[in-house]
Amino acid sequence: MPRLDLLIAHNLGLSRGVVTRLCRGRRVCTPEGVALTDPGLQIAPAELPRTVVVDEQLVTLRVSFHLMQHKPLGVVTALRDDRHPTAYELLKDAPLHRDLRAVGRLDRETSGLLLWTTEGPLLHRMTHPRYAVPRVYQAALARAWQAPPPGFTLDDGHVPEIAELRALDEAERHPGLEVPDGTERLAAITIVGGKFHEVRRIFAALGSEVLGLCRVAFGPLVLPNDLAAGEYEALDLHAMFSGMHPRPLAVGEADVEGA
Repeated sequence: MPRLDLLIAHNLGLSRGVVTRLCRGRRVCTPEGVALTDPGLQIAPAELPRTVVVDEQLVTLRVSFHLMQHKPLGVVTALRDDRHPTAYELLKDAPLHRDLRAVGRLDRETSGLLLWTTEGPLLHRMTHPRYAVPRVYQAALARAWQAPPPGFTLDDGHVPEIAELRALDEAERHPGLEVPDGTERLAAITIVGGKFHEVRRIFAALGSEVLGLCRVAFGPLVLPNDLAAGEYEALDLHAMFSGMHPRPLAVGEADVEGA
């Protein structure tokens, strides 16, 4: 059962010694003004998230946090990068920011839905091919594509699992999809799993070229049209992905993703 001092230390980035002094100095209270002087006070998980007041500021105590981000173009999916800004930097005001990790990745020139969680096992389950989570992308293409032939295989031997590939009407286009000059076709593609640059490589193998790419759905989650690029919203990934069941893992499958 989580302790008060550990929760405050975790959520505020403080040492346990500092939190102990805060509690014993009557500087940690309930919102109603009752001092919480016992740093070892145990808080039932069912009571979390819970709000306390630390030095007259409201603090929400959590053991985990999940969010959906609208990743903009031009940033990489990384905690740090020497050359490019990161999607992680855009989350600096999010709860438990230090513990957030991306669920898969989107490359620098791909925008759209990017999930983050503080829970490693949940992250692994959502990205592992055994759970076959579908990803939906919208693409702006330089030209029309050919239909995938029987036994369609990429040049490295990977066999993409394409659940759907269809033309996309302009009225269906998500605001997050950039349509550059030279675009002749719009497409929607749903793939199961996702290897590095898989969507771009699929269209290249089908005789086209991706000029703009946006992920609009991950499993049951859909990127809201009104979530601006760079913004995020909190959500409960456990509730949305609790029904996932693993399938047998094919030879050579690995949990590596990147549009």
